Amino acid sequence: MSDFMHRALLAITVTASLSACMPTTTTSTTSTTSTGPAVAAASVPATGVYLATSDNGFAVPAVPAEKVPDEFERQVVDYPSTEAPGTVVINPGSKHLYFITGNNKAIRYGIAVGAAGFQWSGEALVTNRRPWPTWTPPKEMIERKPELSKWEKGQPGGPTNPLGARALYLTTNGVDYGYRIHGTPDWWSIGKNASSGCIRMINQDVMDLYSRVPDGAKVIVLTADGRLPKGLSLPPPAPVKKKPFQPAPAVAQAEDAAALPVPAAVTAPLNGPMPAAPGAVLDPAAPVAPAPTPAAGPTPTVTQPTVGSVAPAAPAAPAAVTAPALTVPPLVPPSVTPAPAPAAAPAAPACAVPLVNGVCPKA
Repeated sequence: MSDFMHRALLAITVTASLSACMPTTTTSTTSTTSTGPAVAAASVPATGVYLATSDNGFAVPAVPAEKVPDEFERQVVDYPSTEAPGTVVINPGSKHLYFITGNNKAIRYGIAVGAAGFQWSGEALVTNRRPWPTWTPPKEMIERKPELSKWEKGQPGGPTNPLGARALYLTTNGVDYGYRIHGTPDWWSIGKNASSGCIRMINQDVMDLYSRVPDGAKVIVLTADGRLPKGLSLPPPAPVKKKPFQPAPAVAQAEDAAALPVPAAVTAPLNGPMPAAPGAVLDPAAPVAPAPTPAAGPTPTVTQPTVGSVAPAAPAAPAAVTAPALTVPPLVPPSVTPAPAPAAAPAAPACAVPLVNGVCPKA
């Protein structure tokens, strides 16, 4: 064998050995890129998926698998996808959650969503995971159900907690929009519209998913018609509840009354005359003339003589008596004193002799 042929054969052997160490795109895992634990194997037991169990001191009741529709039971399915293993894909229209395991396979779980869940689509990251999380009802929910006010500081985790046995908290671009993947004790709600936008799972299923999803896992929420989202789409905010109209009080408050201008005082006797001009002030010490009392007219008496045995005719009705007209003196302001009349000149003394040219001659 020539030296040229020997070197060519050696190059082919080295190239083949290197290519065997490089995974293909369909079999790659996230263990080299994810900061969390490696993706768990996609093994699902054929039976006993929803048996009763104990977890962190809490009893998880069994779920009657015969009452859960087959399409919503946990199972491995064919799911062609170019997403890396460990990715979570949520289809709110079909009520399914897929955990990508690679090789065009995924573990499919049944979920429940609500009306708001159909309006939410986009990508998010799992930035927190908690077992038996605390649930705090929103203020809007407390307004609708005042009995939830006892949990305004948070309901501790437990079998009756609405978040169930596990919760995966989702954020988009570092913003928490309040969406969760969580469990629920109401297993019969799976496959229905039963939440306010979060993703519900059977407690046994969310515990299984929790053990498989690494921290920082990618979550894709498809549109309502099952298509890949082109961006983040959120439901519109809930309308602000208007407060009931409260009319202003009819009586002014003390501070309002103090700000009002004080009218000028008018001093006058109760039955006295009013001031002659606007703005005049009556003198309370001025005498008040009593109102004249109309004199009652005499009542005429008619006497009929008796003529024979014939009774006298009935007396005629008395004539109407007209009260004399009252003379009301003109109103004079009490505070104005009329000028006194000039005093009369003294009378001249009587003349003892006859007047001369109207003048009494001097003696």
